[in-house]
Amino acid sequence: MCSQSCIKEMLHQGAVLALCVGVCFAAAAVGVAFTSPNVPGWYAELAKPSWTPPGWVFGPVWSLLYLLMGVGAWQVWRKAGSGRAAVPLVLFGIQLVLNAAWSGLFFGLRSPGAGLIEILVLWCAILATMIAFWRRSALAGLLMLPYLAWVGFAVALNLAIWKLNR
Repeated sequence: MCSQSCIKEMLHQGAVLALCVGVCFAAAAVGVAFTSPNVPGWYAELAKPSWTPPGWVFGPVWSLLYLLMGVGAWQVWRKAGSGRAAVPLVLFGIQLVLNAAWSGLFFGLRSPGAGLIEILVLWCAILATMIAFWRRSALAGLLMLPYLAWVGFAVALNLAIWKLNR
């Protein structure tokens, strides 16, 4: 049986987990606000490589990645505590801002070139975050790996779109 302090701790852990995941989905909402209005017209008309995934793939993949990122951030906080987790969580915040900014540049400004430069910076920020997470929790580092891989793929896709539409 769980004591009252145990229940309080579980509620606290759950609240922090919800916050971590919620922050990730808030960044996703910013990205969607820039992306959605531009997919049917501008993006649909761009020349794209034959290996571009169908549009329906992006929503589920990004949803899973944001969930994994949030759980990873929570894992770092849980394992290291808020004091020792400061640097990894600041890096996490930076990469999350960069994540949302890419949508603003690529879709909002309709600039694959600016998006390409920014996504390269984003990939580096994700790598730095993953390494910092790994040092606090191997699981947290592993949870960032699919995100790093997907953004690596997105770098290649962004580059190809930029080249095809110069």
